[in-house]
Amino acid sequence: MTTQAQAIGSGPAAGRGARWLRGPEAFSLLLLAPAVVTMAVVVLYPIAAALNMSFHRVDIYTPGARQGPFTLANYAMLLRSPAFAQSVWISTEYVAASTACALVIGFGTALLLNQTFRGRAVARMLAVLPWAVPSVVAANIWWWILDPTYGLLNWVLLRLGVVAQPVNWLTSPGPALASVSIATIWKGYPFFTVMVLAGLQAIPRDLYDAAAVDGGGAVAVFRSITLPGVQNIVALATLLTVLWVFREFTYIWVLTGGGPVRATETLAVMTYREAFSFFHMGFAAAVGVVTLLISTAASILFIRQSGHEFY
Repeated sequence: MTTQAQAIGSGPAAGRGARWLRGPEAFSLLLLAPAVVTMAVVVLYPIAAALNMSFHRVDIYTPGARQGPFTLANYAMLLRSPAFAQSVWISTEYVAASTACALVIGFGTALLLNQTFRGRAVARMLAVLPWAVPSVVAANIWWWILDPTYGLLNWVLLRLGVVAQPVNWLTSPGPALASVSIATIWKGYPFFTVMVLAGLQAIPRDLYDAAAVDGGGAVAVFRSITLPGVQNIVALATLLTVLWVFREFTYIWVLTGGGPVRATETLAVMTYREAFSFFHMGFAAAVGVVTLLISTAASILFIRQSGHEFY
């Protein structure tokens, strides 16, 4: 029996397994192991911890205290909360306005920077400069620009006669959300510019030369050559921007703190406030889990509806 088992263990299948463990595949797995472990520690564990916390009542005032029993109370409270419904709506408005405007501005800027003119390198550098500014620094710059007392924007509008008195950009519900969106657009449009510009430069020049020979107009060339050539990149950039804006926290917190009267309280701000202002850790974890589910569902729906392969 032992001899037969040894014979089976030393057969072709076992030889292939041994060679696989010693071959390039094993070395590839070894190289991937640090990244996989890092992802598990940095991403998977916090998600699992937040999911577990969302199903319990967490007492942070008693160190070492055991968690309460499994409960759906946090999710039931969340579904009954008017503040949560308002945050979902505000997040939707904020994401839609910021992403759409950043796409239009970034696309137009990329088309301009793709042309040949003197100083194009400097213009490209200046166009992507907002993307390089740290978010906290940029948020403080915009806070100074939008300040109702000595802000630059009110000073310009008063000088031009557009407004008769200073506008409370950050303390009125409507202007506050618009102000946060403008700051986010300023920060986000360079990403579209870089992505679309890369796509434009990848389009073969021969296509444009052939269109010029055929007498194609600017609109026809844009619809038949330019737009199809960058549509995959635009779709990918839009998806990434939607996810970025959906979880944006810095601009809102620095400029308005989620106010006034929760007018700019997105889901990201609500999660932070519930966790670190009211210390409702279980409820905040539930909001975070729902936010993750909304982001995942939106990503899947966007990819299916777009019908593009991102590569």
